[in-house]
Amino acid sequence: MRWKRTIQLLDVHAEGEIGRVAIGGVPKIPGDTIAAQLHWLNTDPKGDELRRFLCLEPRGAPIGSVNLLLPARHPEADAAFIVLQPDQAHASSGSNSICVTTALLESGIVEMQEPETIVTLETAAGLVKATATCRDGRCEKVRLTMVPSFVQELDVGIDTPHWGRIKADICYGGIFYALVDVGQIGLTIEKANAAGLVQAGMILKELINRDIKVVHPEIPAISGVAYVMFRDTEADGTVRTCTTMWPGRADRSPCGTGNSANLATLYARGKAKVGDIFTSKSIIGSEFEVGLQAVTEVAGRPAVIPTITGRGFTFGLTQVALDPFDPHPNGFALTDVWGPSAREI
Repeated sequence: MRWKRTIQLLDVHAEGEIGRVAIGGVPKIPGDTIAAQLHWLNTDPKGDELRRFLCLEPRGAPIGSVNLLLPARHPEADAAFIVLQPDQAHASSGSNSICVTTALLESGIVEMQEPETIVTLETAAGLVKATATCRDGRCEKVRLTMVPSFVQELDVGIDTPHWGRIKADICYGGIFYALVDVGQIGLTIEKANAAGLVQAGMILKELINRDIKVVHPEIPAISGVAYVMFRDTEADGTVRTCTTMWPGRADRSPCGTGNSANLATLYARGKAKVGDIFTSKSIIGSEFEVGLQAVTEVAGRPAVIPTITGRGFTFGLTQVALDPFDPHPNGFALTDVWGPSAREI
């Protein structure tokens, strides 16, 4: 076979959310820092080609992410990675950090120590400390110490054609989120409502990014609201979440960066303090444990250090390749599977 390009992927999911990890064949990504490499992937045509090759059909699908393993630049990091999704490359992700940690340990790229292995991951958002509980050669669970998370603005009013004026919290948890109490759109977070939730999320994301400009004060490569996360609180204090992702799907996991952003809102409103731990449940019922480890500042803003604990599971090993005569080297998407936003691809 005369393949032009091959990339090896270890298939992993974290509490239901697929995060394939590119463990071989990753091309050199230009940039002196991971943030600069993120910027290149999102602005250079060759970076766009790589993302489309891995994330769009016929080699990719609307669900899940592909994590590019990269050489670490920080002296304390064991590995670095950038998250590729159909819309763009993203700086950070809790579920994908769990997938990457699981992949590194169970593949032997990083030596596993039992009963616990600490892996330091470098992302464009900063260092993420992953503490993995290990037994019999398996990574049983991963506790992430996330990057500082902060509130950009609480209770931002948004005028919508469907639900009138609603409120959202604009917050950072490794990427920027708009956090919306789900009752404002007349839905609940359950599997039967997935289509309605993601449709609402795509509408709100467009409205918010049209009117509200956000840029990380210390990392200019991280800008714009990446996701709208709907939330609700159950009687026992469990936070129910549904993060909506382009081109129109629901995160299957409870969402690590989204819960980090939400934790910043709880702290800002006096509803969480250092040492608190609560459960977050996804639209499919899978769970993360969310903790407030410490408080800090980011460019003078109050910020929190969250912890996210969940499980990763390997389920396959894939090699994707490009035939030099393939007429679709940059992939494609159709509205039948990808939804109305596929018209933009």
